[in-house]
Amino acid sequence: MNLRKLIHSGCMLSLALLVAGCSSMLPRASSESSPFKTFEEARDAIEALVPMKSDVATLTKLGIDPVQQPNTVILTQSDIVRRFVPSALLKREDLDPGVLACLEARDACRGWEISASRILKARTGNLLADFTNFSRRTETTGWRFNALVLLVNDLVVYRAWSGQPRVNEIEVNTNPLGPLQEMGPAIITSQ
Repeated sequence: MNLRKLIHSGCMLSLALLVAGCSSMLPRASSESSPFKTFEEARDAIEALVPMKSDVATLTKLGIDPVQQPNTVILTQSDIVRRFVPSALLKREDLDPGVLACLEARDACRGWEISASRILKARTGNLLADFTNFSRRTETTGWRFNALVLLVNDLVVYRAWSGQPRVNEIEVNTNPLGPLQEMGPAIITSQ
């Protein structure tokens, strides 16, 4: 009888450790769309550009190249007009001198809209609750960076950046019926 209790206790302890220690078995996903390792590195690269002095060679040295860098949109002069002159409320004198220079350059004006990020999504919590769809907890961490560089011919005339230096989001989905939660809508729509 003691041996039976010992085996049962050992099995229960093993099961508890397995369930508690299995969060590493939960799915993880990462998204890296940047040659920059950190938000600060991306920001420093854009801030190193000196309007009316930096050129395309400087951009390339800083790792900013629309051909090499993913998620970079090349903007035409008409894209830039739509972006900077959206309403009658904005007056010409309200625009940055670099933006004005770009708009006046017409076809020689172009822009690069850079979107860079490093995002990690990890499901954390209890493996059993996640696997059976009773409760899923997803943590999203990382950073997102956006920049706009305007050029006239090969000269940088304007640069600006924005973004999220630190992304930290937690999403918790709770389904009281667990794996049966999805069955209700499926049964109704299949009839």
